[in-house]
Amino acid sequence: MAQEGIEHRKVRLKQILTLLDQEFPEPQIALLHRNPFELLIATILSAQCTDERVNKVTTKLFEEAPSPKSLAELPLKKIEKLIGSVNFFRNKSKNLKICAKQLVELHNGEVPSTREALVELAGVGRKTANVVLGNAFGKPSVVVDTHVKRLSNRLKFSRSSDPEHIEKDLETIVDKSRWIDFSHLLILHGRKYCKALRPQCEKCPIQSLCPSKIVRV
Repeated sequence: MAQEGIEHRKVRLKQILTLLDQEFPEPQIALLHRNPFELLIATILSAQCTDERVNKVTTKLFEEAPSPKSLAELPLKKIEKLIGSVNFFRNKSKNLKICAKQLVELHNGEVPSTREALVELAGVGRKTANVVLGNAFGKPSVVVDTHVKRLSNRLKFSRSSDPEHIEKDLETIVDKSRWIDFSHLLILHGRKYCKALRPQCEKCPIQSLCPSKIVRV
C-alpha cells in the first residue's frame, strides 16, 4: 500500500480531532498541580508510574515540601518514605532532591520556562520538559508518552519508534494551536479505547479513520 501523503494525513487528522473533541470536550492533564513546581515534580514521578499513584504521593509530598527550597532541604530518606509507593522511588528521590537544589541555586527557586533549561535539571527529559512547557506555561509543545507513541504509529501519523522523531512528525501535521490538547486527546483516547494489548476497535469513535483498526466478525 502506498504511503499516505502529508496533505491527506492533515485532512484525516482534522477529522479525527473533530471526533475526539466531541468524545473528550475538556481534555487536560491528569496530574494534580497548583503551580509549575508541583507539575515538574509530579511529571518526574510519573515516569513508568500511573497518574493516580503519583497524585496520591504528591498530596503528602507537597504538604512536607511545597517549594524547591523546602524539598532541597528535606532529608533523602524522608523523600524516599514519602514517595516509596512509586516505581524506582530511590532513583527518583535522588533526582527530586538534586532538581530542587538546582532550581534554588541556578534559577532563584523558579521553574525555568525554556526546554533548554528544563532538560538540564535532574530527572527531566524532553517529554517532561514538554509537559511543563505546555501545561504550566502555555507554550505549544507535543508530548510523546507511551500512549501518544502507540497511537501515532497505529494511526500512521508516524512510522518511527523514536519519541523525538514522532514529535517532529506530529508537528508537521498538527496545527500549532492544537499541540497541547492534541497530546491530551490521544492520551485520553489511548486509555479509554486504543489500549496497548486489547484495543477496543468496535467501540472506538475514530475507527473509520484508523488504518490499523481490527474488525472482528
